[in-house]
Amino acid sequence: MPKNGKLFLPPPKDGSDFKELFKQLAAAGAGRPLGSDGFPAGPWTPELLAEAISQIDSNRTGVDLRTVQLWFQENEKGISTTNIRWLARVFGCDDPVATSEWQMELSAAQSRLTAKRRGLKKSGSRPAAEVPNLALNVVDEEMESPVKLERDSEANQPSRRFNLARRSEALFSRGSPLDLPASVFAGATALGFLSYIVGIHSTTYNRADGLVKQVGFLWAPNWTFLFMVFLPLFFVFVIELLLFWKNEGRLRIVAAGNRVESDDAWASNVDASSYTYWAVFMVCVLFAGLFQWIGVCLIPLVKGGGNYAIDWGKLALVRPEVISVPMEIVFTALAYLYMCLCFYLFFVGLILLHTIIHDLWKSGEASRNRPRIDYQYHVHEIGLRVMRGIFRCTVLGLLIAICMKAQSSYLASNGKDIVAWLLADMSSVLHEGKDMGNGFSYRMPTHYSSLLIAISTIIVFLYGSIRLGAGSRFHLPMWKMSAAVGLLFTSYLLIDAFTGFSILLCLAVLLAMYGLIDPELGRWRASDWGSNQNVS
Repeated sequence: MPKNGKLFLPPPKDGSDFKELFKQLAAAGAGRPLGSDGFPAGPWTPELLAEAISQIDSNRTGVDLRTVQLWFQENEKGISTTNIRWLARVFGCDDPVATSEWQMELSAAQSRLTAKRRGLKKSGSRPAAEVPNLALNVVDEEMESPVKLERDSEANQPSRRFNLARRSEALFSRGSPLDLPASVFAGATALGFLSYIVGIHSTTYNRADGLVKQVGFLWAPNWTFLFMVFLPLFFVFVIELLLFWKNEGRLRIVAAGNRVESDDAWASNVDASSYTYWAVFMVCVLFAGLFQWIGVCLIPLVKGGGNYAIDWGKLALVRPEVISVPMEIVFTALAYLYMCLCFYLFFVGLILLHTIIHDLWKSGEASRNRPRIDYQYHVHEIGLRVMRGIFRCTVLGLLIAICMKAQSSYLASNGKDIVAWLLADMSSVLHEGKDMGNGFSYRMPTHYSSLLIAISTIIVFLYGSIRLGAGSRFHLPMWKMSAAVGLLFTSYLLIDAFTGFSILLCLAVLLAMYGLIDPELGRWRASDWGSNQNVS
């Protein structure tokens, strides 16, 4: 019967335990809104029921999806007293009298389930290994995994220790896949607008040798292309691969479709790298962010010196009429804060890629004992897809390093702007023109930081190639990917190393761009592994 626009079923009072009663009500869709034609909308699913309970106004903490999934599963887990209240609200269609009746019925059904388990324990019908915590069911029937209990306690008790690894992983796996890339792009856009407002978006200065050099913020590829194109794309590919592995790949070859078990195991893998997350956070925020800003920007702006090339961050030293020192300090502080947080997230992406590779490798090793050919095929198919994603992320990581080193090298060169510098280097080979080598010798901390990024990215790719690319089925695509990565890394190392380096750099970047579209660099036909197998 309808009640408050929802399907209401009165308590049956037939002596059913909680599992039996819940199964009937979920299948009937009790408490679901009626359709426009007045008919029931269909049965409950764990996702729909969890959302309905979480939307109850007085329920501030909501309910975890895994808890609701346990109600649907064929297990011996019941329901807690707190969740009986919310489930009664749903089945009672928000009617106070009906909710009270359903609360009594659900409590009685839960008591019958507990009594039934006690009877099984006394009769010895259950193996001893299955009943060690049976007495705990009287207190709370929703026996969750240790990972789940830790996650819930962190959510309900903010005073507990902050879990940086979980929070960082959640930025990639929760919410919309566009949230993180869009946030990074928005931050870079805001800095671009701010540079335009303060007047350093496009500006030049006369170097000591008389060269007029472009040092505007929008002319620096390590602040434009890097944060507006390459880094957001890197996050897009990491998020895509992470969601595929958690929601599809891992369920197919690791947990046999058990989502709760799979998510708990993945959370344990993330927690295993907790120290790594903290170490990376400290290095990025303290050294790459705070200390580098103090040494490269703050001290030279306040006291002068430092032997650093003039760029938009130190323009106040040579063009005080364009921007004042206090304004420059504020702008560089915001820029470096944004930069260090973005690079922390970049390294988080690399850590997650490593975790995916390690998890898949362990799964593949375990699958060697499984004789099913179709299962082995799934492992190789998922491994190839993971390596395609790893290759894309590696290419973008190297392009990020190239932007950083190219800008740093340009500032010390004799080029008027970075585009003219690269074109002059190409023409110097073709027409034997003037050598566009370094005009001054400066300290270049960006050379070091870009090398760290390039090496870290290469290490993840090599780890994936070793762990996942050992099979004969991977040989051809892995050789192509490795060759492209090797060429791109070589072009990075040779930036400004010899006259004509820009030709090699241009070819490598074009190949990298094509690799982002087609990671296998030319469609590769699957071997007879998949075509000749017989799957019954």
